[in-house]
Amino acid sequence: MRSRVRRFAHVLERSGLAMAGAAAGLFVAALVGSNIGALTTQGFLLLMMIAGAIGFYLGIDTPPLPFHEPQEPAEDGSGKIDAAEFLSAVGTFLAALTAFVSVVLIVLRENPHMYWTIAIMAGWVCGVTMQIVAGAIARIRAG
Repeated sequence: MRSRVRRFAHVLERSGLAMAGAAAGLFVAALVGSNIGALTTQGFLLLMMIAGAIGFYLGIDTPPLPFHEPQEPAEDGSGKIDAAEFLSAVGTFLAALTAFVSVVLIVLRENPHMYWTIAIMAGWVCGVTMQIVAGAIARIRAG
């Protein structure tokens, strides 16, 4: 059984991840909303922040599959891929990359072409969705 201090530290860590996800969602929403007039609403900002908070809370630090050495290695050298770990890694990268690019564009006061705005939005949505799915897979598997 975990001590109260360890549980508190874990809750604190997860809360911090959720806040980082919400902040990242805010930056992406600010950039996308400034270029697409229909998405300049408080509801859109809130939706992006909530999606980021849930994605970063669930999708980062997912419990991995237990590691077992295979009895006979595959001839091609490949091993079993943990779907939750893979989705978490790719989703976190996509979400962080799009948030970083959004912040850079906002700070430099650049107005990207509509194609790039849509690509940033799509990268964010895909990344956060991958994180949420990864977190759900890992928690179902662990529970």
